[in-house]
Amino acid sequence: MLSLKNKTVLITGAAGNLGRSVAATFGATGANLVLVDQNGAALDAAYPGHEGNRVKRPVNLMVPDEIEAVVTEVEGGFGQIDALVALAGGFHMGEAVHSLSVDKWDLMMNLNVRTLLHSTAVVVPKMIKNGYGKIVTIGANAASQGRANMGAYIAAKSAVIRLTEAMSLELRGEGVNVNCVMPSIIDTLENRIAMPAIDPKNWVSPEKLANVILFLCSEEASAVHGACIPVVGLS
Repeated sequence: MLSLKNKTVLITGAAGNLGRSVAATFGATGANLVLVDQNGAALDAAYPGHEGNRVKRPVNLMVPDEIEAVVTEVEGGFGQIDALVALAGGFHMGEAVHSLSVDKWDLMMNLNVRTLLHSTAVVVPKMIKNGYGKIVTIGANAASQGRANMGAYIAAKSAVIRLTEAMSLELRGEGVNVNCVMPSIIDTLENRIAMPAIDPKNWVSPEKLANVILFLCSEEASAVHGACIPVVGLS
């Protein structure tokens, strides 16, 4: 079994479906969890009570000082951040590119790209100093090519993928692994409601996606740099 015992993992977007699965998977291996999400109420609902191996904090990832404050707090308790799992993001579709509003474009770039940039701006210098780190980003299999009426989302996830590759080249010599998973449709209640005509058995379960992310954060993946891994189930 893969183990992250005593490793400290920062998970952004931790209150979401995938965030909860990643937290459960990583926690079961003995990792210390730093769970952040902009929605404090959802964070409390997802992780009720208090456990010694986790810290949960509402954080606006658009404000780097808030990320810095949490990381500084954690360093005084658990110690260094060993892994960043950057799950924060969002989805929007519906307009053709020529009809796309600036607001929707900015929304997709803010949720998917700027949250990643702000998180890595805080965490990466500390990983370089420590000579160790694991970063996993969330792209999208849909971003492997252009898709009608999904321009802003595809552009944002494409940026995440290219930034992952760039960071990998920049950081591999510093003891930091940077990789990306590219899921297709994730099997969530919300997706089942939104797409009732599609068989969810073909989708990717959050638990199986979490297992891939766990591997990328483990020592068993120490030779993996800049991989963008499709995780698509049968879809």
